[in-house]
Amino acid sequence: MEAKNLKLIARTEEDLRVVSAHLQDSIASTSDIASLKKNKIFLMQLNRFMWEDVEKGVFRKNKRIRTILKFENVLNVLSKNIVQNKKNNFLDFLTIETIKMPDNNYEMKIIFAGDSIIRLICEVIEVTLDDQGEAWDTKNKPKHNTL
Repeated sequence: MEAKNLKLIARTEEDLRVVSAHLQDSIASTSDIASLKKNKIFLMQLNRFMWEDVEKGVFRKNKRIRTILKFENVLNVLSKNIVQNKKNNFLDFLTIETIKMPDNNYEMKIIFAGDSIIRLICEVIEVTLDDQGEAWDTKNKPKHNTL
């Protein structure tokens, strides 16, 4: 059975936790990140490790797939420890943290390994994860140290 491309839409903090879980261990090139200020859109292309089949116990080769992460209604974008003009600079995705601010906007932090962070201020939570194209085999399965 062939896997179907994943498309998730997040409109609540709980939805965003589901999107974040599916993005765990994704890899993004800094050259695949864009902020479209006039359109209030933030885009990022990532190579997503397909944990969903591993979690279901489906035995197959480890796979990655390109996915687009899109945030809408973005008012401001800030970053920490990210140099976007280096072509071969890669970021290892860890999680997305969200808090509702006193002005009813949302602060969403996309957190990467190495203390790299992209901080978005958004009017509402409107985020999509949309897999693109075909998955490919990868030799390495991400490993995590347990405490």
